[in-house]
Amino acid sequence: MINKATEKSINEQINAELFSFYLYLAMSTHFQHANFGGFARWMRAQAQEEMSHAMKFIDYVHDRGGAVALAAIEQPKGEWPSAQAAFEAAYAHEKSITKRINTLMDKAVAAKDHATANFLQWFVKEQVEEEAALDPIVARLQAIGDHPGALYYLDHELGKRGA
Repeated sequence: MINKATEKSINEQINAELFSFYLYLAMSTHFQHANFGGFARWMRAQAQEEMSHAMKFIDYVHDRGGAVALAAIEQPKGEWPSAQAAFEAAYAHEKSITKRINTLMDKAVAAKDHATANFLQWFVKEQVEEEAALDPIVARLQAIGDHPGALYYLDHELGKRGA
């Protein structure tokens, strides 16, 4: 049985993961509207991944006999001044999610909740991958600046990401 403090913390994380889904979906629609289909596809795949993260947390709460309490999802920003700004925002967001996951892990370890710590280990590894995926994109966008040909090339490359 999941303890109430862990249940509350995980429910808050579910909301954060659903906000992540919303944020990446907003970025995807922003890029689609701006005719950057590759960036849009990359962000849409990221949104789908974030929804799967929320579902993992939901399933875990249920598996441990807890109750999921869905809360209102904050409305994300809908526009970014550039591709670089959007990807920098995504990178900053992933860093904030990493902090949240690390805090959850710290609480699980302090409570000697081995099942939750074991469950969270997947997310610790996942966050390393999330940040590692965004860091080089941000670096490339910083190097590209506002060079249209390079932006369209990167858009094409990122559009190859599978869903």
